[in-house]
Amino acid sequence: MTKLRNVSLIGAPTDIGAGARGASMGPEAIRVAGLREALSARGVDVIDRGNLTGPTNPWQPPVAGYRHLDEVVAWNRTVHDAVYNELKTGRMPILLGGDHCLGLGSIAAVAHHCRDVGKKLRVLWLDAHADFNTSELTPSGNIHGMPVACLCGFGPKELIEIGGHVPAISPKWVRQIGIRSVDEGERAFVHEHDLEVFDMRFIDEMGMRHTMELALATLDDNTHLHVSFDVDFLDPVMAPGVGTTVGGGPTYREAHLCMEMIHDTGRMASMDIMELNPALDERNKTALVAVDLIESLFGKSTLMRK
Repeated sequence: MTKLRNVSLIGAPTDIGAGARGASMGPEAIRVAGLREALSARGVDVIDRGNLTGPTNPWQPPVAGYRHLDEVVAWNRTVHDAVYNELKTGRMPILLGGDHCLGLGSIAAVAHHCRDVGKKLRVLWLDAHADFNTSELTPSGNIHGMPVACLCGFGPKELIEIGGHVPAISPKWVRQIGIRSVDEGERAFVHEHDLEVFDMRFIDEMGMRHTMELALATLDDNTHLHVSFDVDFLDPVMAPGVGTTVGGGPTYREAHLCMEMIHDTGRMASMDIMELNPALDERNKTALVAVDLIESLFGKSTLMRK
């Protein structure tokens, strides 16, 4: 069982780091899909902290390789402080995005907290993309493609210093699952820094069960498990409401098994739900699927055996 049953929902309504508008509406779509009610029904004490505020999206081209850098920095500092404050009070923060650039502030806060309390950190990055780009590697300059690199110390000074420690995390603490779209330069950079990536070919060959056994190996009582869930991790057939759909993602059952096995560890202590774009969705279908999967993270199961 997940030990932490006190959850705080934090909305971060911005698409500041994305290449398409609309993820700013994600937090409300997740609320409409009934996340709070679903978790409460599972015996979780849920407080909705409402939405954080930050700069609006100016929708400008990149400057020196980064798009909206000042606004991205402002949002991530706000996210860091909100997530860090929840962890200090012993609650589990669930960040409702928003685009995935916000994973930088969220995970920097978790790493900050782990340093405070002497815990190890494991990050599960559930995503179609590695998000390990730099300004030199990406032509778009969209910072939602850079948060893992920034967390590992590769990026502009203002971003890599969020959380007070550079780098915020080591690549060795990250397990990426479901990856199937990586730029050529990014691929070489991922290999150079030994990120552990369980791409879709690995999942096809070895199955989700073996994938998750490896991704969750060596967790212990002194490990804080953070789940950063980009909704484009899922196959777009069941989750069309994202700005960067990539076919060939995990099936409905594979995704549930992934979440159920995370729950079985009892170690998850924080999470992000990212890149839900209601403007591209069908009758809130993607938000409903996301809530269904998060219920599995909190113990809903098809298991009939005792």
